[in-house]
Amino acid sequence: MLKIFWDNHDSTACHSRQYMSAIFYHDNDQKDLAEKTRDEHQKTLSRKIATKIIPANTFYDAEDYHQKYLLRNNRSLLNSLSLTAKEVKTSHIATRLNGYVGGYGSVDMFDKESNRLGLSEDQIKFVRNMASRGPMH
Repeated sequence: MLKIFWDNHDSTACHSRQYMSAIFYHDNDQKDLAEKTRDEHQKTLSRKIATKIIPANTFYDAEDYHQKYLLRNNRSLLNSLSLTAKEVKTSHIATRLNGYVGGYGSVDMFDKESNRLGLSEDQIKFVRNMASRGPMH
């Protein structure tokens, strides 16, 4: 999981505390592994890594408008799902669609699971189109 983390975001970007890049650890083994992989990844970069490695303490959910942000930006799709605010936050379907509309996941991957998501033909067509665009950066 740490390899995926380091390989798929800009660990050198400095953001405010609200949007900081961080790895939260629960014990010394996790901390040591995070630091080891950070040090290995740093060797591949010219800029200094800004990602913080800090203890996991109290976790606070983000405000609702941050939950499934990419899906929320596609209001027609989100509204067509008829999910409550809690369901948007906890739904497996909302999680999968959030990734696909952001271009994270191929059309082939979506096609393999779309039947299990219980989507209408219009919803499938919309998500396929969004997934085909690639990651939204």
